[in-house]
Amino acid sequence: MPDLRRDPIVGRWVIISTERIGRPHDFIHAQPARPMSTALCPFCPGQERLTPKEIMAYRPQPAEPNSPTWTVRVVPNKFPALQVEGDMGREGVGLYDRMNGIGAHEVIIESPGHTESLADLPAKKIEDVLWAYRDRIIDLKKDLRFRYILIFKNHGSAAGATLEHSHSQLIALPVVPTNVMEEIEGCRAHFEQKERCIYCDILRQELGSGARLVAENPEFVCLTPFAPRFPFEMWILPKRHAGYFEESQKTQFEFLAPILSECLRRMNKVLARPAYNFILHSSPLHERTGEFYHWHLEIIPKLTQVAGFEWGTGFYINPVSPEESATALRNATI
Repeated sequence: MPDLRRDPIVGRWVIISTERIGRPHDFIHAQPARPMSTALCPFCPGQERLTPKEIMAYRPQPAEPNSPTWTVRVVPNKFPALQVEGDMGREGVGLYDRMNGIGAHEVIIESPGHTESLADLPAKKIEDVLWAYRDRIIDLKKDLRFRYILIFKNHGSAAGATLEHSHSQLIALPVVPTNVMEEIEGCRAHFEQKERCIYCDILRQELGSGARLVAENPEFVCLTPFAPRFPFEMWILPKRHAGYFEESQKTQFEFLAPILSECLRRMNKVLARPAYNFILHSSPLHERTGEFYHWHLEIIPKLTQVAGFEWGTGFYINPVSPEESATALRNATI
């Protein structure tokens, strides 16, 4: 029988309907991420002229900006969703509100290797990518026009990637997104009632149960959430309460990089290297939500499609239970 589950943070309902597809192994033949092309790539070393001038880069030795000796490189998006220049231009148009499309849109090129995915990188190189995220958030946080910074990754064309070379994106927004506000309000309500962080409560329960645990180390836990919207959805959370990703310290990145690598490799093993989305959820830049909000990463393999029922109701139908997903991921040999 289908199982209705309620997300304890935002109150969203999910239908776990395993009869619709079957078992985790049925997803092995889902469309994998498209193989890498050998065509001219603007993100490859030696092609720096094909991108806007770099904002930041890590290099083993000092060198000229935009030279091909980098290990991680950050450039403006050539086709930005929002633009840095200009004023906010807030105004009301009768009933409606509008503002200028002010923000920042950047690309974090994760490796000079064209065929290397994030899962293929050594943990130390993933750690460098995490440092790039942190450094860019800290820099953009100085611009008081920006209220929220979203970092995300689209891996594979089915997940929205338009270039195959492994990269992440950063968008700084002049508003806090609705999805983030729903999470924050759910966390605030739990904290006001119980004087505890709801994510910390989730961690205690999941570590005690183990049914939805995928991996853990001294600083981080990876789990499948109780009410996942999508099959094989995973969350990575710091064990110690922390509201702001950019306040993470070196020791935390040293543990975050290997668990992120492990979880991606487990997903690739179980699902034959699927397309996926990766989203960093952190506190808004200038609002003090850190007491009750807990930053985390979400990894969502692209295995199902959102269709009319989901758009019409806000419910999601997930054909694999999180317990089955966690067992398959946890038992994968990597």
